[in-house]
Amino acid sequence: MRELRRISTFTRRLLAWYRRNARTLPWRNHPDPYAVWVSEIMLQQTRVETVIPYFHRWMQRFPTIKSLAEASEHDVLNLWEGLGYYSRARNLHKAAKIVVETFNGQLPRDIEALRRLPGIGRYTVGAIASMAFGMDEPTLDGNIRRVFARVFDISVPADSSSGEKALWNLATEYLPKGKAGDYNQALMDLGATICLPKNPRCLICPLMESCEARLKGIQDQRPVLKLKKKPPHYLLAAAVIVKNGRVLLAKRPSKGLLGGMWEFPNGRVEADPAGELSKSLRSGYQLKVQRNDALGVVRHAYTHFKVTVYVFQCKFVSKAESQNLKWIGLRTLDDFPMGKVDRQITKLLHRQI
Repeated sequence: MRELRRISTFTRRLLAWYRRNARTLPWRNHPDPYAVWVSEIMLQQTRVETVIPYFHRWMQRFPTIKSLAEASEHDVLNLWEGLGYYSRARNLHKAAKIVVETFNGQLPRDIEALRRLPGIGRYTVGAIASMAFGMDEPTLDGNIRRVFARVFDISVPADSSSGEKALWNLATEYLPKGKAGDYNQALMDLGATICLPKNPRCLICPLMESCEARLKGIQDQRPVLKLKKKPPHYLLAAAVIVKNGRVLLAKRPSKGLLGGMWEFPNGRVEADPAGELSKSLRSGYQLKVQRNDALGVVRHAYTHFKVTVYVFQCKFVSKAESQNLKWIGLRTLDDFPMGKVDRQITKLLHRQI
């Protein structure tokens, strides 16, 4: 009986707070489940403030699943540029084609059918099912993990298999029947606005009196996370090759990091970017160049590694007939989707012309 009362108190206070403080977001209470799906994919590892303008542009350009399915990968990646984690866009595109072919363009309400779509894992299934279809399904994003880890003082690493299991069990145990959508969004909002990663606003938290970590004074130590190794750092040399008003770009393979995006020909080097550039391009692209002046240096941190890219102006000598190399008009560079490093190189190029 005491545990049932605790569950009732937890959910009651949380939902009461949400009714007064729910954020106004463009995908909330949207009549089309597609909008919820798009927003949840965009929100993976990305802040709400960053997502909102992308969401508006996306829904304007691809207002239906059918319009997304019929788009080219080039247009999809171009619209996603700057949001990062580009496999999300590619999977969203692939999944849209499946939904059109298999479900007549309507996002399926079946949990297992949702789970089989590319890019939709356990978290996204729960979010879509509860928020778009009103189903009693839990979900667990970074904000929700943090709330549960603090309220229930979870001492095992939240990013371990045992920690994940414990947190999913809590998300399921406290789920109020018939109100899963509001419950999940309340937890997300609480984590995003009150139960912050640093300096949580405990004194105005609706769960303050029952938060075990706060009562012990260890809220800043929760959630516990596994120690991460220092990310490796790589040196790269990139070539900017301009000829007759066009620049030579390479298209990355469709799978893997930045799949389907365009980049300036480049290669990893050991210690001497200027000296190793030509050899690297011959090896990677069967491309021969004559190195000229240095254009600048670009630095960027990806999720699992960092890069420092030394950029050089080069004169074209010859290249093999390769489908992934293409001469692009200088005025059309903005129409080709690129990662942040290559967009920075584009800016360096524009300063020289």
